[in-house]
Amino acid sequence: MAHTRSRKRRRGRTLRREVPSIVAVLADESHFARMRAYGSFAFDDHAVYLRQLEGLLRALTAQQIHARVALFDSVDYELFCQEERLDPDTPESRARYVAQLATAGTTLPYQGQGIGQLLPQLRDAHACRVTWQTGAEVLARAGACARCGADIGKAAFDRAARAVTLLLEEAGDGNHHLVASVAVPGAPLVTALDVRGTSQGRLHAHESAALALTTALAAGFATAAAGGLVLRTDGEGSGQDVVRGWSLAPRRCWLRPLSASEVFSAYCTDPVTREPVAPEPGVDHAPGFDLPHPGGGLHC
Repeated sequence: MAHTRSRKRRRGRTLRREVPSIVAVLADESHFARMRAYGSFAFDDHAVYLRQLEGLLRALTAQQIHARVALFDSVDYELFCQEERLDPDTPESRARYVAQLATAGTTLPYQGQGIGQLLPQLRDAHACRVTWQTGAEVLARAGACARCGADIGKAAFDRAARAVTLLLEEAGDGNHHLVASVAVPGAPLVTALDVRGTSQGRLHAHESAALALTTALAAGFATAAAGGLVLRTDGEGSGQDVVRGWSLAPRRCWLRPLSASEVFSAYCTDPVTREPVAPEPGVDHAPGFDLPHPGGGLHC
């Protein structure tokens, strides 16, 4: 009998390792504070909560259980409970919300990193997903060209993908950081992309971040919105980073290179107050390079 029970436990542990775990984290103190209003929520200190959550993730890894991490949004949780007619003040409701995050939310695989490293990664991944979803909705609403019937959203995305490819090819070796800002009506889009050069001379970028940036740029082309793109390349041996910039040219549906003075002005101006800020040391403000226009427009 003892041998049978031991074999059953081993089988149970084996099966448990094949079932992934989804762990949702209240990354921001504002969301944590909102959840403290529920009596069934057992935590009252955000720092302690994060330490215990990190311990849980490490314990799952030690048991060879695959874990993915998601952002727990307290406002979204309340809306979920309203739609599903659930009592938000129960562990069962929270578990159901986390389960739907596994299919509809942003999740990252846990790879043993500390909580201080994990949270920024999770926030960035969530921001990429939101940008992509918003931009995709803009492209879907763009419709077809009234004259030729072409899908404006698809044409805009193809053009944006070409622009990003040409820009990175021209940028060459090194590590690059791109930031796109597009003033799409009702839903301004801001997203970033890190591109790392490999020892083989290839460029590597996270797929979801590349998709988000391309979609944001495409939404700007499709709606003839104002916007800009900034490229910062690591100086590596020289110690001097190079910053270049482009603005969206609505009539041409393309990127217009900025002059060095325009790049300096844009980079050294507070985006909120519009007040000048001191130049960052070790940064060279250079003109954007010209990208060959693909010809034609998106609206015949």
